[in-house]
Amino acid sequence: MRLVIDARFTRFDRHDGISRYGASLAAAIAEHADVVLLVHDRRQLPLLPDLPFVLMHSPLSPKELFSARTINRLQPDVVFCPMQTMGSWGRKYPLVLTLHDLIYYQNRTPPSFLPLPVRALWRLYHLGYWPQRLLLNRADVVATISRTTAGLIAQHRLTRRPVRIVGNAPQHAPASSAGPRQKTLIYMGSFMPYKNVETLITAMGALPDYTLHLLSRITPQRRRELEARLPPEAQVVFHNGVSDSQYESLLGTATALVSLSLAEGYGLPLIEAMAAGTPVIASDTPIFREVGGDAAILVDPHSPDAVARAVRSLDDPQHWREVVASGLSQASGYSWSASAAELLSAVETAQRVHSLR
Repeated sequence: MRLVIDARFTRFDRHDGISRYGASLAAAIAEHADVVLLVHDRRQLPLLPDLPFVLMHSPLSPKELFSARTINRLQPDVVFCPMQTMGSWGRKYPLVLTLHDLIYYQNRTPPSFLPLPVRALWRLYHLGYWPQRLLLNRADVVATISRTTAGLIAQHRLTRRPVRIVGNAPQHAPASSAGPRQKTLIYMGSFMPYKNVETLITAMGALPDYTLHLLSRITPQRRRELEARLPPEAQVVFHNGVSDSQYESLLGTATALVSLSLAEGYGLPLIEAMAAGTPVIASDTPIFREVGGDAAILVDPHSPDAVARAVRSLDDPQHWREVVASGLSQASGYSWSASAAELLSAVETAQRVHSLR
C-alpha cells in the first residue's frame, strides 16, 4: 500500500502535540505500508522518520485549495492527514482526515503561532459547526484520538463519514520506581484560560512543602497574571519551556503530574506521566476518565482543597506505590504500534468507502 502522510504540520525546533502525533504515526505505520511524507520545508526533516518525502507548499498557503493536483500525481492508495484542513478539491484518492477535539468551539482563542489572517479565519471557522461539517464530509474516513471526541462528533453530527479512533501514545517505554520521590509537582501544557492553571496555583498555598514546576513556554503578560495569584507560601517555578530530556528528568523525580484542565481532546501528559511511573492528579472530566481510567486521581477542578488533599494522599508511601503500579498498567495499553494498527484499519476503510463513491 502506498500511503501518503501529510507531515507539513511538523515543527522545526521541537514537536508540539500535532507534530509529534503525525511523526510518530508515520514511523510506526512505515512497518506496514510504503509511506511517503509531504513536507513544506526541509527544516522539518530532522523531526521526521527517515522516509521518502515530497516538498510542496505550506498547508497555510492559498495554494492548499488545489493541493490535490500535486498529490494526484503521486498516485497514492490512501492519503492520511493528522488535521482536518487539507485541501481535497479534485482528489482521485481515498482520504483520511483527523479531528482531534472540539475545544476551540468553547475556547475560540487561536494558537498564537498562526499568522494573523489565519488566526482571524480560525476564529470565524469556530463560530459555527457547518464549516467543520463541510471539511469532514469531503473525506472518506474521519479519524479522532479518543472515544470522548468521537462521541462529540456524533452528538454535533459533524460528519456522515465513518469515524475511526487512531489513538495517541507516549514516546518512551514504561519505567517503574520503588517509592516516593522529591516533593515536586509538574504541569505540562499551555496557559490558556481553559487549562485552569489558576486553581492549581491557588492549591499550592496549602502545600508549602511542595514545589510546582510549570514547564511550558509562557508569555511575559500571562506569567505576570499568574504570579499575581501566587499565595505567599507557594513555591512555583516557571521554566518557560523544557527540552524532552529535561521533561523526562522532571517526570522521573516528581511526586505527581497535575492537570486541572476543563477541556481536552486527549491529555497526552497523563499517559506520559503514568508510563514514567509518576502518579497523575487530574480533573474529573470525561476525557480524563477515559485516558486515565482508574489509575488517575480525579478531583473537582474548581476546588484547590480537593487538589491539595489528593497531593497529600501521596505522602503515604504504600498509596503512592499503588497509584504508580496502576498507572503503569494503564499506560501499557497505549503504544504507537497499536495506533499504527488502528490507522491501518482506518485507511483500509477509506479505500472501501472511496471505491463505492
